[in-house]
Amino acid sequence: MNPADFLFLLLRTVLSLILLAGLTDCAKKATPPPAPTPEVTVYTVQRETVSVTTELPGRLDPVRVAEVRARATGILMKQLFRDGSEVKEGDVLFEIDPAPLQASLDSAQANLAKSEANQKQSAANFQRYQSLVKTGAISRQDYDQAVASAAQAKSDVQTARAALDTAQLNLGYAKVTAPISGRIGKASVTEGALVSATEATKLATIQQLDPIFFDFTQSSTDVLRLRRALDSGTLQSVEPGAAKVTLLLEDGSTYAAGGKLLFSDVAVDPTTGMITLRAEFPNPDRILLPGMFARGRLEQAVNNEALTVPQRAVSRGPNGTSSVLVVGDDNKVQSRVVQANTAWKDKWIIASGLKAGERVVLEGLQKAPPGSVVKPVPAK
Repeated sequence: MNPADFLFLLLRTVLSLILLAGLTDCAKKATPPPAPTPEVTVYTVQRETVSVTTELPGRLDPVRVAEVRARATGILMKQLFRDGSEVKEGDVLFEIDPAPLQASLDSAQANLAKSEANQKQSAANFQRYQSLVKTGAISRQDYDQAVASAAQAKSDVQTARAALDTAQLNLGYAKVTAPISGRIGKASVTEGALVSATEATKLATIQQLDPIFFDFTQSSTDVLRLRRALDSGTLQSVEPGAAKVTLLLEDGSTYAAGGKLLFSDVAVDPTTGMITLRAEFPNPDRILLPGMFARGRLEQAVNNEALTVPQRAVSRGPNGTSSVLVVGDDNKVQSRVVQANTAWKDKWIIASGLKAGERVVLEGLQKAPPGSVVKPVPAK
């Protein structure tokens, strides 16, 4: 090979190597680096002690209701209260014209005085006849008549005294007083109306509003299910008298003061299959009124081994199923169907589908499709 050919071959080889190196470098630059493992926030499922609550509908009822009625007959003279105000037991509410009642009292007093005078005369005759009959100065028949007259006079005094007591009571009934303390409604009659003791004319109604009752119902099926859970040990019974009731009002607000469960009825309504329960709430500001509809959140038992997860970790499917994303020990994500039908605070109580210690994705759900590998970060 002559020098010219050798030089040409060497130059071509060098150019080929340079070109190959450039192509290799471009290929390396064109290949993207591997994507970093996405980070997700995980929550470790744990057991907690939670209260088992039930929301039940009901209505508010006054503790006591008293209908104020006339106990004396006459013309209503005065109304001494303002409609809708608070009254105390013993307050005078109405005044009935006392003149006819006072006249009846005066007549009863006169009859009593007359009867007492007759009794004195009969008693004196009896004393005289008692000594005369022993000497034979009077017949036995006259003596027996004196004895009967004395007894009759004594009876007449007792009858007159009873009539006087009745007249005094009727005169007292001219002032109609409040039988209980509470809020009084609108007067049923006005001044000048004739009221009757015979017909017991209704004058007004008083309702005691502090405290106030909340009567609500629960199905017998739910009661049986709860008792089975208590008998099996799944749930623990709330201590007697410690069952708390929270009141949810019609506008969606929660009543500030808590209530206590008083009793549960001993019979089931055969027409509805429901059991009536009663709770008591303080009502110092009279916010709660009789007849208002509300819902009671009743604490019926305690679950000491409940599995809970934050509500935002649970997704709802179109068919109503609940699911969570679980991060396994190999940091792979898998979808898990769970049963989460009971809410507690900001969490769901998991009835099935999870175990304590498993990790569920709390934040970064969009970065963790099932089957992907993630970098779990514990939730704070």
